[in-house]
Amino acid sequence: MSDIREYPDRPIIGIGVIVFRGEDVLLIRRSKPPNKGGISLPGGGQDLGETVRQAAAREVMEETGLEVEVTHLVDVVDAIRGDTAGRIKFHYTLVDFAAEWRSGEAMAGSDAEEAFWVPIDEIGGLGLWTETERVIRKAAALRTLPVDGHTDPTA
Repeated sequence: MSDIREYPDRPIIGIGVIVFRGEDVLLIRRSKPPNKGGISLPGGGQDLGETVRQAAAREVMEETGLEVEVTHLVDVVDAIRGDTAGRIKFHYTLVDFAAEWRSGEAMAGSDAEEAFWVPIDEIGGLGLWTETERVIRKAAALRTLPVDGHTDPTA
């Protein structure tokens, strides 16, 4: 499969990561299309031979410099954008994971202009894609569930 992002011949697998530090969630401002300049979750493409969980941790490190523990599969979301002629310009199948911050200071990396923490209860006013806001809220609810036999994802 080619690495063509615009007008692909099949969906591209993307990974999104909802990273929590206490009651804050990590967001980035994208530096590349699609959604250049927009606020979103850190994430990106999965590499050949890499598991989705490995891709999640790697993408967070590359885009923000943070080490995280991937805790839960949150959802799988379709992001499909057409052009004015009705052709599919972008088609991503996004696998969204929840993660807990472990170390590092958030700073913009590879595909990010900016990386920053926002209180979960303030995400509603940021103009996020409705699916992004929905998966953040779903991930926040999942934090109470056991992770690898633990009830506390920070343990």
